[in-house]
Amino acid sequence: METPVDALIKDEHESPRWKKSTVVFVLGGPGSGKGTQCANLVKHFSYTHFSAGDLLRAEIKSGSQFGAMIQSTIVEGRIVPSEITVKLLCKAMEESGNDKFLIDGFPRNEENRIVFENVAKIEPAFVLFFDCPEEELERRIMSRNQGREDDNIETINKRFKVFVESTLPIISYYESKGKLRKINAAKPSEEVFEAVKVLFAS
Repeated sequence: METPVDALIKDEHESPRWKKSTVVFVLGGPGSGKGTQCANLVKHFSYTHFSAGDLLRAEIKSGSQFGAMIQSTIVEGRIVPSEITVKLLCKAMEESGNDKFLIDGFPRNEENRIVFENVAKIEPAFVLFFDCPEEELERRIMSRNQGREDDNIETINKRFKVFVESTLPIISYYESKGKLRKINAAKPSEEVFEAVKVLFAS
């Protein structure tokens, strides 16, 4: 079934803006501070910040036919195909009018990475990895009061296990290509951003 974003991907007459963009993938375990640091980068360096999960939720909320298909996939307990997530990212980049993007929490696994490269046909400038011990991540998540149902010890441990199994191979891949920028995220937020700023100011 052709989706509302397929025409954008298939356009042969004009090269989409995102193909000339600077893309930075932002990875880190749950509670590592990705969202906070991305907000800082948007403010200081004029990047546009996208979260793959937020884009999927927004598409569902829009009530579109495409959103309904995504919702039914989630309700049935299936994983949303990487191609759908990537197409939403490409659509969001094209519509943003910017040419510098932070993509938060993506790619989550090897399939995400391969599909992004094949569909968007660009590689990230680098991958920003917020490295933080599991004990510190657990402490942070348990102390924050965001009302999230998945903020309990058992679920946190499961989320961290999934992160290790799925995302660490991605981190190793980009490290082998010389594209990994690792930040010690166990430090206070202000210190973390000082280290991050050096990467983006250069």
